[in-house]
Amino acid sequence: MEVNQQRLLDEFLELVQIDAATKDERLIADALKPKLEALGFSVTEDDTGAKIGGNTGNLIATLDGNKDAPALLFCAHMDRVEPGRGIKPVVEGGMVKSDGTTILASDDVAGIAAILEAVRVVQEQQIPHGRLEILFTVAEEGGLYGAKSLAPGMLQAEAGYFLDSGGPVGTIVVQAPAQKNVTVTIHGKAAHAGVAPEQGISAILVAAEALTKMKLGRIDAETTANFGVIQGGTATNIIPDRVDLKGEARSLVQEKLERQAEHMVEVIENTCAAHGVTADIVVGDSYGSFRLTEDDYVVKLAVQAAKALGLEPRLESTGGGSDANIINGYGVPSVILGMGYTNVHTTSEAIPVDQLNAAAQFVLQIIAES
Repeated sequence: MEVNQQRLLDEFLELVQIDAATKDERLIADALKPKLEALGFSVTEDDTGAKIGGNTGNLIATLDGNKDAPALLFCAHMDRVEPGRGIKPVVEGGMVKSDGTTILASDDVAGIAAILEAVRVVQEQQIPHGRLEILFTVAEEGGLYGAKSLAPGMLQAEAGYFLDSGGPVGTIVVQAPAQKNVTVTIHGKAAHAGVAPEQGISAILVAAEALTKMKLGRIDAETTANFGVIQGGTATNIIPDRVDLKGEARSLVQEKLERQAEHMVEVIENTCAAHGVTADIVVGDSYGSFRLTEDDYVVKLAVQAAKALGLEPRLESTGGGSDANIINGYGVPSVILGMGYTNVHTTSEAIPVDQLNAAAQFVLQIIAES
């Protein structure tokens, strides 16, 4: 029960060279649909593209089972970060990398290729399986928009596997944080910066003071916070009367997340009050957390499959969010599997060929063990 390593590598190289970006996944979706249909899957494209201002929906593919076993979901996302167009992959020394001018897009084309190859072997070798569902999402990068727009009723799986994490194959991410987004507009008072600066109140300086008073970065082992976007001012000779900030807070513990968000709001409000200015503050939920244990079926099956392959299963927590956060929220217990790639989202991104092979073998073993 072995994957075809050359076919897997060739398909990975083919797919990374198809241009795709967040909300612009049309070309890769059009390449994936016939591949899935050739494997016997019924393929549906939902209306997510129209909902989010993109040109492509999520692909949901289903294959009826031929044995009594829990339905399984395998997921990867079709979009990639920039610079992700015109990728020219290079295979060298057992590694696949880009030519250095773009990312490689192993995040998440490696996941797509591994899923396709595993299912191909299942069909070729007539390996008994329960219902299989494949979800290729759009717009995962930067917002999980594809998963958020998916109709939960599209999925029937009892266990989900998301091929979208660093760490060597055998890594099983069982816990991820919830995230709140914090959007702030501080309203100062404009004045001529050279003629009458004392008549103005700089919204930028108020924001800077608030940020210096705020607990940001690593709050504790389970909680982080950050303001990553600050925009304000129109000219150097005008005291800025407005500044916009975008930030976030994350935690594995909901109570800690609530406290951190409240702290961020309180510091901004108190700082603005001290300077006699106002702020508009909006706090929203970006996604929920998930926490699974070794007693959950989805984890047990992955651990069993890893051991059968001679891999060392590593149950880990992450500080990042992914489509798995959303799908867990829809009631499908899901974990994230390590893919062995390195330096993702950079032009130094690479994946060892043996890790690509191991990822496909892992998916295949999960199906066979179910």
